[in-house]
Amino acid sequence: MSIPSVPLPPSLERIVQRFQQISEPKRRYEYLLWFAKRLKAFPEAAKVPENKVLGCASQVYITAELQDGKVMFQGDSDAQITKGLVGLLTEGLAGLAPEEILQVAPDFIQATGLNVSLTPSRANGFYNIFQTMQRKALQLEIDLKNAMN
Repeated sequence: MSIPSVPLPPSLERIVQRFQQISEPKRRYEYLLWFAKRLKAFPEAAKVPENKVLGCASQVYITAELQDGKVMFQGDSDAQITKGLVGLLTEGLAGLAPEEILQVAPDFIQATGLNVSLTPSRANGFYNIFQTMQRKALQLEIDLKNAMN
């Protein structure tokens, strides 16, 4: 298991450590599905093309908003495993400043052990979800800077 290059934010670090304590792949999936159950209901009105994650086999939507300089994500998927990945990421990245989110490298997924259990299409979906969240965080940062000028 490789160590991420930049220290992980505390919330994401706790999630990774919890996954590392689970040795059985089936239990890792159960923990991942627990994140899916924790997601707030996603508004149907937010299921629009600009919130859709491209490159995922399943339907995935992500929104991001800035609250007191911190990014809050909301997401949903029509597939439970993917929904779990969305939940893991929204919880792990919640409450961070946009620049902190941009510093996180997606290689932390290897430290969870999930990468060996995910099908190639799900692993690809994970990276697409993660990149979408980073793009949305970057856009929020750009919008904030533009609003200040």
